[in-house]
Amino acid sequence: MSTIKIHDKEFTPYITDQEIQEKIQLLAQQLKKDYGNKKPLFLSILNGSFLFTADLFKYLDFEAEVCFVKLASYKGVSSTGNVITAIGLDTNLNDRHVIILEDIIDTGKTLHHFLPQLQSQQLASLKIAVLLNKKEALAYPIKVDYDCFEIPNKFVVGYGLDYDGLGRNSKDIYQLKED
Repeated sequence: MSTIKIHDKEFTPYITDQEIQEKIQLLAQQLKKDYGNKKPLFLSILNGSFLFTADLFKYLDFEAEVCFVKLASYKGVSSTGNVITAIGLDTNLNDRHVIILEDIIDTGKTLHHFLPQLQSQQLASLKIAVLLNKKEALAYPIKVDYDCFEIPNKFVVGYGLDYDGLGRNSKDIYQLKED
């Protein structure tokens, strides 16, 4: 892994694809213990979590469904403060075990604004699974139930995460280079 440049910023190697896959396999094993006989619905938050969701589903060896919703609150390297629902939820969640799949929890604002929509339905249960958890950046009361990595409050790209639309296609994760 070498340094990459996206737009006007440089990013240094942070987490390898191999490390990511190992953690996702462990998550799949834990989810099987917790939900193996419940046929959960995984709710993947686009755009960032598409690779995480696809890879996780490769390792799930029990009945599960997936659907997607598009939420956004980022522009550039910081949150805009506004949450946009670009593609809404079109699946009946009544009496379902729902697991939200998110690429990263940063301030938690996006999920903070989306969770009430889910909680207003008659769910059997609701859990949150994330690839990356930035606990020190959390500004809203979001309880993450499963995380693959806890990371410091640094901007990262790759493996589905972007900087102004680019960088999602890297199989590894990079962090913004310090000046």
